Amino acid sequence: MKKTAFSVLAWLAVLVIQSSAWALPPATGKVILTLQGKIGDTNAPQAAQFDLAMIEKLPQQTFRTLTPWDKQPIEFTGPLLRDLIAAAKGSGTTLKAAALNDYQTAIPMDDALKFDVIVAHKMNGQAIPVKTKGPLFIVYPFDSKPELRALTYYERSAWQLKSLTLE
Repeated sequence: MKKTAFSVLAWLAVLVIQSSAWALPPATGKVILTLQGKIGDTNAPQAAQFDLAMIEKLPQQTFRTLTPWDKQPIEFTGPLLRDLIAAAKGSGTTLKAAALNDYQTAIPMDDALKFDVIVAHKMNGQAIPVKTKGPLFIVYPFDSKPELRALTYYERSAWQLKSLTLE
């Protein structure tokens, strides 16, 4: 009897230790975004991995803006960049964004706080396919402030986003 009780207690201890090691729920679908670097919550070794369902569970924002890559304004939907960072308890001064096509850009953390930058997963109400800048696209609300209509912010708008490193 003592041996059985000890085995049950040992098994429960292992479960508690494993579940507390990673605070974010694990991605159950295909991982489409990985956050690494200065993050407080993880669900994978030294990383926070998100599938589309996890991104869709965050509060969603929608805005319409004209981009330099399109002839007509586009409606974008996704969580605010700052909410995504908060979900992983991220900190730092710079976000290094990397895309599937190997494009890389540095985004000051202040941009995520100062502007309503979103990580769009929908364009005009539809999921964004990889061939059309998806599945994720960092988009600034270019039409909301004249200062955002500048090359600096266009270059920070990474499409085909696959990872963010917080430094």
